[in-house]
Amino acid sequence: MAGPDAAITEMLNAWRSGDAAAQPRLADALYAELRGMALRRLAGSGQGGIDPTELVHEAYLRLCEGAGDWRNRAHFYALAALHMRNVLVDDARERATAKRGGGAAFVTLRAGERQPADAQVDLLRVDEALHVLAAEDPRTARLLEMTYFGGMDRAEIAFVESVSVPTVDRGLRYGRARLKTLLEE
Repeated sequence: MAGPDAAITEMLNAWRSGDAAAQPRLADALYAELRGMALRRLAGSGQGGIDPTELVHEAYLRLCEGAGDWRNRAHFYALAALHMRNVLVDDARERATAKRGGGAAFVTLRAGERQPADAQVDLLRVDEALHVLAAEDPRTARLLEMTYFGGMDRAEIAFVESVSVPTVDRGLRYGRARLKTLLEE
């Protein structure tokens, strides 16, 4: 194992093992990638309630409170995607229930793409649809989550899920179609 990915995995393992000195070094090493994930997720979304820095900080705090069950760098980013999703959904719920109408957050259905406002889907509806999909097919729901909320590429997702890239592609095609059907219901 060599390179920056290996170093991050080593720091994650040290932090998980209780090395308090590893956490600040790890935060420095991960911040740019986590911020990039947040920027990709919020790009063109019209999201007014939370900015990328807030999203990264809140997701990172939730990661720090967790049990540290990551296996490696890619798995850590998958968990970060889950926490970013939860932060965005919590923020959307809070704004939607605000006295003056709030307004729901929006997310595009294609990772890394900017789409016009009419091609965007209400984040709360996406979250509900992902919960339904997770009950039917947990792995497909995780694939979509890592793509949409984590901005992870197919190879990273394949590594985290221990499957081939074509398997991820098939899962994403099915997941997008199923998610579209759930959102149209």
